[in-house]
Amino acid sequence: MLGSTLAITVFLTGACVVAVLIYIALLSRHRKAGTGEVNLVGAVARVERTLEPEGAVIVKGELWPARLKREGAPLLRGSSVRVVGARGHFLEVEPTE
Repeated sequence: MLGSTLAITVFLTGACVVAVLIYIALLSRHRKAGTGEVNLVGAVARVERTLEPEGAVIVKGELWPARLKREGAPLLRGSSVRVVGARGHFLEVEPTE
């Protein structure tokens, strides 16, 4: 009697764990992508490598290659920029000031 009760308990626990894992997997399929060029438009970033006109910025914790939308004076590391577009794998940025 005790053996069959234990077997049923183990089976039900395992079935619940599998059901929860399947539920989590299905939820993750419907989630939007965390980042991508299009999702970053409008975000404020910090210059990591001087933009003259190309360099790199950190936006939402990720390092992205970037290019100044309008050529002009270089923007130094630590400057604040806003992402205004994307072309290829480069983000197009403008100074926030």
